[in-house]
This record gives sequence, C-alpha cells and structure tokens, in this order.
Amino acid sequence: LKLFPHHIGELHILGVVYNLGTIQGSGTVDGIGALPGCHTGKHSLSMSVRGRQDLEIQGPRLNNTKEEKTSVKYGPDRRLDPIVTEEMPLLEVFFIHFPTGLLCGEIRKAYVEFVNVSKCPLTGLKVVSKRPEFFTFGGNTAALTPLSPSTSENCSAYKTVVTASPSLGTALVSTASSMDFGTGTGQQLEAIPVPLPDSVLLPGASIQLPMWLRGPDEEGVHEINFLFYYESVKKQPKKRHRILRHTAVICTSRSLNVRATVCRSNSLEDEEGRGGNMLVFVDVENTNTSEAGVKEFHMVQVSSSSKHWQLHKSVNISENKDAKLASREKGKFCFKAVRCKQKEGGIQSSEKYTFADIIFGNEQIISSASPCADFFYRSLSSELKKTQDQLSAYPEKHREATEGAVRLVEKCSEVDLSIVILWKAYVVEDNKQLILEGQHHVVVRTVGKEAFSHSQKEEPPEMELLKFFRPENTTVSTRPSVEQLSNLIKTSLHYPESFHHPFHQKSLCLVPVTLLLSNCSKADVDVIVDLRHKTTSPEALETHGSFTWLGQTQYKLQLKSQEMHSLQLKACFVHTGVYNLGTPRVFAKLSDHVTVFETSQQNSMPALIIINNA
Repeated sequence: LKLFPHHIGELHILGVVYNLGTIQGSGTVDGIGALPGCHTGKHSLSMSVRGRQDLEIQGPRLNNTKEEKTSVKYGPDRRLDPIVTEEMPLLEVFFIHFPTGLLCGEIRKAYVEFVNVSKCPLTGLKVVSKRPEFFTFGGNTAALTPLSPSTSENCSAYKTVVTASPSLGTALVSTASSMDFGTGTGQQLEAIPVPLPDSVLLPGASIQLPMWLRGPDEEGVHEINFLFYYESVKKQPKKRHRILRHTAVICTSRSLNVRATVCRSNSLEDEEGRGGNMLVFVDVENTNTSEAGVKEFHMVQVSSSSKHWQLHKSVNISENKDAKLASREKGKFCFKAVRCKQKEGGIQSSEKYTFADIIFGNEQIISSASPCADFFYRSLSSELKKTQDQLSAYPEKHREATEGAVRLVEKCSEVDLSIVILWKAYVVEDNKQLILEGQHHVVVRTVGKEAFSHSQKEEPPEMELLKFFRPENTTVSTRPSVEQLSNLIKTSLHYPESFHHPFHQKSLCLVPVTLLLSNCSKADVDVIVDLRHKTTSPEALETHGSFTWLGQTQYKLQLKSQEMHSLQLKACFVHTGVYNLGTPRVFAKLSDHVTVFETSQQNSMPALIIINNA
C-alpha cells in the first residue's frame, strides 16, 4: 500500500477499509482499484463485500525495571503515527582514501564528501562519535577550500616549515587557543561541527573536506561510529533534523610506547625566583615487531603544550638529526623545562596554551596548527573526562582531600605538562618504501610520578584470606603525603667541583658553599635548616670522608610566596678526598599551620666535592 499525504500535520493510521468483488475493474490509479458503483469500461462489479482491518501493532517489550521484568509490558510504537512536514534535506556521505589499517598513533589524511541530494538546503551539519579523538576536520584556522584528493600531492599530513638551524636543541615557541579547535570550556567534544562554507550546503551541491585520522593507542580492531546530524534551513515546527549513521572498522598495530617523568632541577642557571626549572625525562620504546613491514621509527620532533610550563632545550642532544629506533630498541631524551612567560598588560587567557617545538632536523612541524594541535586537545579532553569520571565516584573523599592548606601543598607538585612525540616510520610494502607519520601524547601532572602514552594493564590483585568481620570506618587523611611536602621547598647547593688547599701549611681547609632555598608554593612557608649531621658519634666523625659545617648550625627563616633565599655556609675539611655536601636537613611547614604539615626533606641528590692537596 502507498500513502501520499497532501497536508502538513500529524497522521494517525488506524486501519484499512477495503472492498472485495467478483470482477476486477480495468481502471487503476496508483495500484488502487476504482470505487464500487462506478462504471469502469465494459465491465462493472456484479457483487462486492465491504471489509475493515484495524491495525494494532505491538511495540518493543520493556525490560528495564524490576516490575517490567516480572510482567509482560510493551512500549509505544509510533510507526503508524507519522508526522507530515515540509520537504526536508537529504544528505549522502562518501569516504575517500579511508584506511582500514593504521599504526597506533599514526596520522593519515583522508577525505570525506558531503552531497545534498534533496531540493532544499541543509545547515547545522555536525558529526557525533564516541571516539572523537580518532578524527578531526581541522581547526578554525585551517583552510576551508583544500585540494581535492585527485589533485593533492603525496605530502606530509602536518603543516611543516623549513627552518634555518637555530641554536642546537633550543625550542621554537608558539601559542594557540583551545577555542580554535572546538575544545574550549563548556564545549561538548562529542559533537563536532563540520566546516561547511557559510555553514550551508545548497540543493544538489557537494563538497570534499579533509579528514585527519589518528590510530587509537590500543592495538586491535576498533569500531568507530559516526552519526551525522543536519537540519533544514527553514525551521520546521515538528521535524527539525535528520541523522545519518556510518560505522568504520580500523585495525591498529603496535608502534611506540612512551613514558615521561618530571623532576626539579638543582641548577641555579636562569632561575628567576618563580619555582625554578625542571628536567623532563622521556623514554621511547619501539614495540613494533615488524608485522606491518615497519623497518624503523625516527623521532623527528618533541613538543610540549601547557598553560604554565614549556620545553626550553634538549640536554642530551649531540647531533642535529633525528633519533632512530629499530624493533624493540629504546631511547631516552632529557629536556629542560621552564615556566611560560606571562604576557605583558594582562593575565594569560585560561584557554591559551604555549607550544614549544624541539626539532631534530631542519624541518619543523607546527605543533600549534592542525592536525597536531587538534589531536592534542582531543587527547587532553579525553584524559580530563576519565579523571572527572574517577573523581565523581568518590566526590566526598576528593573534596576532603583538596581543601584548604592541603590544596596549597598539592599545587607545589602539580605540573600539567603535555609532551607530544612526533615520529616517522619507514615501511616496506610491495617492494616500495612508504613514510608514515604519527604522534603520541603523554600528560605529566605530578612531579616525580611517571606518566604513560596509553593506559597500562593493571595486574590482578593477589588473593586474600576471606574476612568475617566488618572493617573499621577508614577516614580519609587530610594530611599531605611526604612526597607532596618535600616539594614545598626546593634546595640547591652552589660550590666548586674541586678545591686545592695546602694542608702542609694550614691544616684546616675552608670552602665557601651557597645553599639556595626556593619556595615553590603560593603561600608563606617557615623553613628550618639544620646543618648538624645525623650521626654525631666520635667514631663517625673520625672516619675519613666526614667534614664539619662551621658557624651557625641551625637557621630559621620565612619565605614568602615563590621567594628565593640564599645562605652563605662554610665547610671545613681536614683531609683530601671526595666528600658529599648534601647533608643539610631542611624542614618546611606552612606558616598558618604550626605543626600539622612539618616534615623533613631527605631526597636531595649527592653533592660531591673533591679536595686536593696543593
């Protein structure tokens, strides 16, 4: 049966009325016979029976609540209650150069074509996906009229520039706003607008847009669901939108595993009293076993993105070229990180990120442009969503642990520095060498805590004995951990690496030493410096390798927010040898809390000095 509505509104189909006759008429209209009693040429109906069939369809069975599961209930079915509206647009989507296999983290440029096959324009085109970190159409700063796939050259998926050799291993800095990439505050990452010209696709028109894809970090087979949402330009009172679904299947292979750690630097160089510098250690492992024909990976660039910190330079770079990793090989990088410079005339926007690129060749990938920045912001949003989901499970616990002074101490350990590893992989396929590109992200949030490019598999907990008693109510401690307290004050010693003294003329050797104290918090901190050795027995003092601090043995001072203070000390030696000057004990506590947060710092690195006889 066919039904052709002639008016706009709601239509309720209740049943079908029909006539059965002994002779079928010769005239039909749209497959429907002529009415009884009408002449239809040579023959007429000799007898007819009028009938009626009520249509009562059954909806899906409900099975959500306990009551619905124990009884038989069905939901409503609206298939016979159509809403008749004015003509709506109809969209068709075609994917061009869409891959079926990728390396984990690999970036591939494909194209998607949108065709309006209806007679009315469409607008408000968006794509919704549960995996928004998998693809991007580019940021607001990207060109809206790219080359078509048939005329595009086989070039890099990134925006690159050839740079004159800067100072070896020094970062190139740029800034970008997350608002330009659709991930600003309050924006829903899952609903991504498609950048149509003037936001409208006219009837019969088509447009091809670039779509950058990034292989998921976990190897295996992944289903990527796309839901395209679009509206009519003319607002309808009833029917306002249409949707189109598509599912893509991607198989990913292992590529790289990246780990990163941040620790405070003991160097006095370039410190301006704003928390000092940091060292960033990045470990990269090639986990690919050549099953995808991958010969080796080249680390072409390491970039950072943060609102507060940036990579400044590479510490261990020796040559101006990229690092190569064959199968199962590992590489270690060390970088110096400094605080981002605040812009003059105002506070830096909360959505502005500073990007710093350390390149290993003469070609720079602009990390603050599409598609590198797109995938960075998407991975950051996904990481933030996971963190919020974890915190929502324990809201009261988290609220107690982050109140007042505890929060001030926690901020000393927070970094929020994202590392982006940009790489190229050389693949042999059909006796031809292909170059693949990709990027991995590591978000380092806490000093001294290791971060990974993808979630690590947790080992199953060991079996414990069954307990038959109720556990005691464990209250969450509002006291900061020792690791967090150790980051309140940063200490560093400034002294000569070797010192020559004529012991045959003067038995005591005095060496000037500067102890630098830096308050890393935004609160006032009371500091106690104790120069007395832990072991004070006469036997220990007589052993070769011990020395004595001359003068005042204990200092008490208060450091303001992010203030630096230096103490001039003197170390006394009576023998030649190698000594460790890292013996001063530093106690720190918040000024407003007398005893609660007092702790000792004993994690300082050895400070060795060589005493020679002149």
